[in-house]
Amino acid sequence: MQLKSILNRVAPHRGFVYERVAWSSPGQSPTLEITIRPRRGTRAVCSGCGQQRPGYDRLAPRRFEFVPLWGFAVFFNYAMRRVNCPQCGVTVEQVPWCDGKHQLTTSYRWFLATWAKRLSWSEVASIFHTSWDSVCRSVEHAVTWGLAHRDLSGVSALGIDEIAWHKGHQYLTLVYDIGGDAKRLLAIAEERTEASLRECLTSLGTEFCAAVEFVCSDMWRPYLTVIAERLTGAVHVLDRFHIMQKFGQALDEIRAEEAQRLKRDGYEGVLTHSRWCLLKRPANLTENQTVKLAELLKYNLRSVRAYLLREDFQRFWEYVSPTWAGKFLDQWCTRTMRSQIEPLKKVARTLRNHRELILNWFHARGEISAGAVEGLNNKVKLVTRKSYGFRTAEVTKLALFHNLGRLPEPDFTHRFCGGGNDLGHYPR
Repeated sequence: MQLKSILNRVAPHRGFVYERVAWSSPGQSPTLEITIRPRRGTRAVCSGCGQQRPGYDRLAPRRFEFVPLWGFAVFFNYAMRRVNCPQCGVTVEQVPWCDGKHQLTTSYRWFLATWAKRLSWSEVASIFHTSWDSVCRSVEHAVTWGLAHRDLSGVSALGIDEIAWHKGHQYLTLVYDIGGDAKRLLAIAEERTEASLRECLTSLGTEFCAAVEFVCSDMWRPYLTVIAERLTGAVHVLDRFHIMQKFGQALDEIRAEEAQRLKRDGYEGVLTHSRWCLLKRPANLTENQTVKLAELLKYNLRSVRAYLLREDFQRFWEYVSPTWAGKFLDQWCTRTMRSQIEPLKKVARTLRNHRELILNWFHARGEISAGAVEGLNNKVKLVTRKSYGFRTAEVTKLALFHNLGRLPEPDFTHRFCGGGNDLGHYPR
């Protein structure tokens, strides 16, 4: 079977013919040079309006890089025709294997973009003997096409969070779809301000925002403001993870301050090596930590009282009725405000200020889970770590959409890099 027959099978282009296949000139790296010519009787297509137009003249031959075969670089050579279009004037023709002034064929860009999901961009560039910029442009092509063709219908629940993507307190605002089985990234914006979240929701559209039924976030004030403003029909849930995280921060602060005070006053260091005994749930303690905790509970320490109040609050999540859960919350906050433990009193004030949103957790029980948000955040960190950090926010956005957006891809006559064990089919 000739190489031209294989190309006609995997990359057919209507109106064009693979005319000749030859090796590159001696003295150069061995490459396959494939000459393409227009099929006789076909007219060129105007790149402006997409209509067939009469020819004007021909330009010098141009090279387009195709998917490498058997470890050899492959180039299409084609002399572009110019057309005389009554609507667009004299323009260069439109060819099916590439668009614009790109030097990479569309097939090769999708090929590189597919591998860029599995490996770092530098590794993809090294393996296939191309540049990092070519891989980046390929990913940009895939993301742009996917965003233009993705389906946002049926999204019922959003997860909103921020994540640090670079040193120097540089953050990204992330909006996830957490309602269906396929969790995905929907929108990204720089910083963690009201403007950044508004930018995300604006990019998704007014009709999309009106159809959202549930939204899950932490207690970051700019996000709460924008959610109340733009997602008026959604039940806003403050997730359990971030609420209990505040308990952990308060308990750690109380323990550290009390340990320093006991040491300063010359008392026995009973709180030494007790941090995880107090922060962990009892079911997750090791055997030694269980013994240490039992010893601590014999003392009347502020850390111990704070720990018992934290464990008592865990009963809140066992309620089914929002009414009874609200009564328990009010009683717990009253007892905590009388405890004279300031960091825990601060938590109680926070819970009172967000009482309605916290109780929404019971209205939405079973519908959304904040665990999906944290799981996607971990994948975000994995993507950025795999690259050892992207230098610009725009490139970071491309990588995150490419890996977490579940973006659609066009139908191909042949997939050069599909699922399964394709790693063995290409040079490593």
